[in-house]
Order: sequence, then structure tokens, then C-alpha cells
Amino acid sequence: MEHEINLTVEESDTGKRLDTFLAASCMDLSRSYIQKLIKDQRVEINGNFDVKSKIAVSSSDLITIHLPEPETLTITPQDIPLDILYEDQDVLVVNKPKGMVVHPAPGHYSDTLVNAVMFHCKDNLSGINGVLRPGIVHRIDKDTTGALIVCKNDRSHKCISEQLKAHSITRTYQAIVYHNFSEESGTIDLPIGRHPTDRKKRTVTDKNSKRAVTHYTVLNHLDHQFNHIECRLETGRTHQIRVHMAHIGHPLLGDTVYGPSNVKFKTLQGQTLHAGTIGFVHPTTDEYMEFEAPLPDYFKKLLKNLK
Repeated sequence: MEHEINLTVEESDTGKRLDTFLAASCMDLSRSYIQKLIKDQRVEINGNFDVKSKIAVSSSDLITIHLPEPETLTITPQDIPLDILYEDQDVLVVNKPKGMVVHPAPGHYSDTLVNAVMFHCKDNLSGINGVLRPGIVHRIDKDTTGALIVCKNDRSHKCISEQLKAHSITRTYQAIVYHNFSEESGTIDLPIGRHPTDRKKRTVTDKNSKRAVTHYTVLNHLDHQFNHIECRLETGRTHQIRVHMAHIGHPLLGDTVYGPSNVKFKTLQGQTLHAGTIGFVHPTTDEYMEFEAPLPDYFKKLLKNLK
């Protein structure tokens, strides 16, 4: 079924190219995909479909994007071992390893967490997020390890989604970051939106952004260059901890996207970030449950080497 996205241009966006405005407003759509939609006459401005990517938008323009029905894809279950922290008939809590993508995406349809849980759970997964994301109600980055909830039915999915929306789920992370802090704890309350020139990145910005809140505490002072910290998410924006910590001058060790490209540890794969604790109200019992994913070996080895 076709889906529509309706937008109204604000005064501050007057003069922007159509494709630039849409890319900033619709973070889940790439600029190249938006340009294809415009070319295919699936974007209208004030009822007119005969528009080009480079035209300038004006204040109060009414823009509608007509998204085509998604392609039907077959995702194959794969017998990939899962580190299960908890499981019942409603939810599955897993400890995701480093290097594993959570759900299939163009060019990456195998060896994901979804392929693994489809094999493990058979047909017992929620279908709310479609064929590419069965059971997936939230996600963590490929190179982030740790606790993740998978929903086995639509009722559980809706319940967990509501808790995520209300920011009532407990989510704490551990990270190793650059540089000493002037204070042992603090709160970063800065909005995050798409980066203006790199669609794969996020940045702190007031433009087309959403509120993002990260609470941090220093756990250990390591050598002169690094600190071991804990972060508690109040909101859950894409790359939130990585963007926030880099913005205040403490990028994550191993994060070559938001931090230094010359990583001290050459064998390190991506950012040093671990989703250690997750807590939520169970969809059926209404009891609060909390689970802890142990630090992965690579993280523990780094802490030992840096002390």
C-alpha cells in the first residue's frame, strides 16, 4: 500500500533545493532515493508533480512524497548462534556481538541478527516493522555490542514501542572515550539531526532535529588519554552517544566516523561502546525486568591495557 509523507516548508528553509530540504526532513530516505522519487513524479509541491530536484522551496509550500509500496523480499533464516540473556513467549533479550548488523538492508541481506532470530524463533516474531525487521523494536549499531530486545508478537511490540516513546526503558551503556573530564558526571541535552553534507552521519543541530538527552558518569580514569564512562539514555536517537560525546570533546575510542581517524589500536573494530543494561515492563506480567550483558572480552582487555 502506498504511503504518503506530508511536509510544510518553514520560513527558515526558504530558498533551499527541494532534494536538500527533503533529505534533511526525512532522515530515513537517502538523497539519491529522494531524487529518484522526484524524477518518477512521486513528489508534489502545492499539487504540482512537475518539479525538479534543484528547484527552490518557498515558505508555506505544501509538499507530499508518495512512497511506493515496498518490494517483497525474502529474508532467509540462518543458524547463527545467539547469546540469549532471557526468553519467554513474548520477548527475547539477546547480547549482540560486535560486527553484527541488526536487520537486513540493501546490499546486506544475510548474517544479520534478524536472520539469526528468524531461525531461532521460527514464525514467532512480530510483523509490525515489516519483512526486513521482524521482531525488531529498537536497534544498536553494527559495532556496538550488548543487550537488545526482540519482540515475538505484535502485542509485545506495541507495548515495548510505547515504553521507548515514553523514555521509560532503562538503557545504560559503557564506553571508552578520549580525554579527561572537567566534571565526573553530567547531562548532554542537545538536539540531533542529519549531518548537512554526509547523510550517513548525525550531528548536533537545531535544524530538522529531535531532542536528545544523554547522562554520563566517569567510572574509571585510565591512562592520560582515555576514560571509562557509563552513559544512560533518556532518548534514543541514531548514533546518540557517539554524536554527543564527540560534540563535547570526548569521542569514543575506535569511532573513526565521529572521532580521530588514526586509531591508537589498529586492530580495533569500530567504536568501543557496549549496551550493558536494559530494563522494561514486561508486556504480559506488567513486572519490571532488567538484564545485564557482560562486557565483551575485547573491551575488558582494553580496560586492562589502559589502566
